[in-house]
Amino acid sequence: MPELDDSAQSPEESWLAAPELRPLPLGTLRPEGWLLERLRQQADGMAGHLDEFWPDVARSGWIGGDAEGWERGPYWLDGIVGIAHLLDDDRLKAKVDHWVGYILEHQHPDGWFGPRSGEATYADHDVWPRIIVLKALLQHLDATGDPRVLPASLRFCELLDGLLDEWPLREWARSRWTDVVWVIHQLHDLTGEDWLLPLAAKCQAQGFDWFAYADRLPFTEKVPEATLLAYQEEAGGTWMNDGHLSSHGVNVAMGLKAMPVWWRQSPSDDEQTRLLRMIASLDQHHGQPNGLFSCDEHLAGLHPSQGTETCTVVEYLASLEVALESWGAVEPIAERFERLGFNALPASVSPDEWTHQYVQQANQVVCHVTEDRIYTNNGPDANIFGLEPHFGCCTANRHQGWPRFTTHLWMRSADGGLTALSYAPCSFELGSLSVQVSGGYPFEDDVTISVRGSEVAPLRLRIPAWATEASLAIDDEKPIAVTPGSVHELKRDWIGHHTLRLHLGPAIQAVPDPAARSPSNAGLWSTPWP
Repeated sequence: MPELDDSAQSPEESWLAAPELRPLPLGTLRPEGWLLERLRQQADGMAGHLDEFWPDVARSGWIGGDAEGWERGPYWLDGIVGIAHLLDDDRLKAKVDHWVGYILEHQHPDGWFGPRSGEATYADHDVWPRIIVLKALLQHLDATGDPRVLPASLRFCELLDGLLDEWPLREWARSRWTDVVWVIHQLHDLTGEDWLLPLAAKCQAQGFDWFAYADRLPFTEKVPEATLLAYQEEAGGTWMNDGHLSSHGVNVAMGLKAMPVWWRQSPSDDEQTRLLRMIASLDQHHGQPNGLFSCDEHLAGLHPSQGTETCTVVEYLASLEVALESWGAVEPIAERFERLGFNALPASVSPDEWTHQYVQQANQVVCHVTEDRIYTNNGPDANIFGLEPHFGCCTANRHQGWPRFTTHLWMRSADGGLTALSYAPCSFELGSLSVQVSGGYPFEDDVTISVRGSEVAPLRLRIPAWATEASLAIDDEKPIAVTPGSVHELKRDWIGHHTLRLHLGPAIQAVPDPAARSPSNAGLWSTPWP
């Protein structure tokens, strides 16, 4: 695993603020219990076999094939890297090595990654799918220390710096500059190369203004296709215009990442406030009981029969995970992270992980192909479970959800401490500390944390705000009450074996909904009542 460049962590020296938390190196934390079963289902299901039969991955242009050479292969790779190393699965790691090897060995002499026709078109200079590849390569680097990744990534960024002057960010890349900057920041953390930060600033300046969007949500009701056609006319016939792209649900989910990403380069307390304001506005105008906002394909209002695209689920989670890294265990963010992970993420797929929906609905009573639907502009097969309903983006992209969720259960801080954000069963060793989390959380209220070690190290336990009857007992000590919505710090000598017993008792609430439904919330669970 590569070491972070400490010089890159000082804002005074490099203008980049250090994140409050960082994930453990990929593969350090291992899922257990039901979470291990879920990741194993991914490995045995669609994620672990998509490259064997689905043309857009099996014959991807990214590995020299004749099929799609844009984002689908990179999306699949970005998910399978995490699954392979969390499970330490040799079969999957071999697949990753094949893809990574081909991409790195076929990098163009000027630094460009992937298929290229040589034509003077934006499609031939589109940054977006290359950024997904870099995200996957950085995970691979984290797990393996592959020495080829950083030089290749820096060569691409050197090319990008000049390329953006001739071919500025457009379309998907303009809306998704947040991921571009996130990748550049990760490379800066690893190398300390300060020339990367002006490049990040250039990408932010060329990107869509998600900050103004967060300050005042421009879409307060359902965006019908007629509105999208009006935007197209205003843009001189261009379909992929700012109005279209900024009402597109997946872009909105990625746009939430703007505040915690840019905070690192331009630290301000306003950015956390902005993120929470944007989430609250989406809840107010498009919110669903499962913690999502509706978007089928575009923002769709409050009615619980509106759909939400599966890519939105995993990208919303990814944005929240970046926010938790930047600012630590901020409770509204951590609560939403768990609510989406335990409600919306599993709802989007079949139990065996072989099929998925393009859109899920909070109040869904039937899955079938029908022309009688209320979506903004999704097709008649959008809510059925299948291989590729409606579009194939979710077929490739959805697999990142569980592995990234798993890597953010526990994170490390600069003082050597460890912070627990969620208590799904897992185990890990870091330094002299060995930690195992057992129990049925979130299906049960009680969590057991076993700690073995030979040093004094802070353990910080997030106590969810919904846990109104929370208590903690250590070894044979009497239980003590812990404060809901807080982070409870334990700084003690962990020599030997210690057992922490955490009780997280929720209250059941009926929350009135503007769309005439009353979802019942019991801690993390949401159930709409008809």
